[in-house]
Amino acid sequence: MKILQVIDSLDAGGAERMAVSIANELAAHGYDSHLCVTRAEGLLKKTIDKKVGYLFLNRKGKLGIRGIYKLYKYVKKNDITHIHAHATSFFLAGLIKKALPSLIYIWHDHYGNAEQLKDRSQGWIKWASNLSSQNIVVNELLLEWHKNILGKNNAIYLKNFAQKTESDTTEISLPGKPGKRIVHLANLRPQKDHLNLLQAFEKIESDWDLILVGKDFNDDYSEQIKNYISSRKLENRVHILGARNEIGCILDQCDIGVLSSKSEGLPVALLEYGLYKLPVITTNVGACEKVVNSYGKVVAANQPLELNNAIEELINSKEEREQLGTTFNKHVLLNYGATSYINQLVNLYKSHV
Repeated sequence: MKILQVIDSLDAGGAERMAVSIANELAAHGYDSHLCVTRAEGLLKKTIDKKVGYLFLNRKGKLGIRGIYKLYKYVKKNDITHIHAHATSFFLAGLIKKALPSLIYIWHDHYGNAEQLKDRSQGWIKWASNLSSQNIVVNELLLEWHKNILGKNNAIYLKNFAQKTESDTTEISLPGKPGKRIVHLANLRPQKDHLNLLQAFEKIESDWDLILVGKDFNDDYSEQIKNYISSRKLENRVHILGARNEIGCILDQCDIGVLSSKSEGLPVALLEYGLYKLPVITTNVGACEKVVNSYGKVVAANQPLELNNAIEELINSKEEREQLGTTFNKHVLLNYGATSYINQLVNLYKSHV
């Protein structure tokens, strides 16, 4: 098998991390592994293993004809047998499948707005899904949607996994006091609901700091966040780091991991918290509750007072923080490890040969 992962960008988001991690792990397990980035490179490029074949299309516009042809030639030249399209790259992969019918086409749906699936557009998704040999989803809400709406009865729910990368060894100095840092690992997108977290955090009367890590798109939502921080005079307690490669080093210096989203798929950030033994607090969206299980605190979405109470409880109990961090770490390593995931994925690939 010669397997090509396809993703639209290398921004440090969950779908992007999964595409890179899968390509790296396949190469580490001895498979002929490739990665195609269609529209934009980014921070994650540094984390791609040297054993992974790499192609950047630099597609422009809605179609990007040159990029399509470039991918077609790459697939032909490298005798690719499986094309594994992530998130919105399903359309491009569908076109390549139409041109090369013998190609095995897998679509991996990471859709983050699982709570709003009724509003999701179906047109091109149905077209591409009809061409795919297999659809993979990241939570049970998506699984039901693929089976009932797309009619993809063989769709499969495959849990995400997280892994440490070489960049985790990079040294970085964080704002705030050691032992008193809360981290929120999420790009600045509305579904991540940073304002919910800020409303919860501003009520905390302590010397803890909040570290926000994730890409800043410098849009209206970003301005809302910055204006809220400024208007509440939180500049000395809330720190926006932007997109960073040194995720492991950052998490290693933090003490509580939070996700305050109003919608999710299966966030890789939550698994990364587990890798670094952080006690976690998450909203009950997507697969978050099932991931955390009884090893962390789960609160309702868009309820800052409930989120505040959960944060206060962990701040006030070092013993509980340590206990939850240790048990969640064991849970993540046992149930969301890379080797188990790759074995399942390879079996899925082989089932369509």
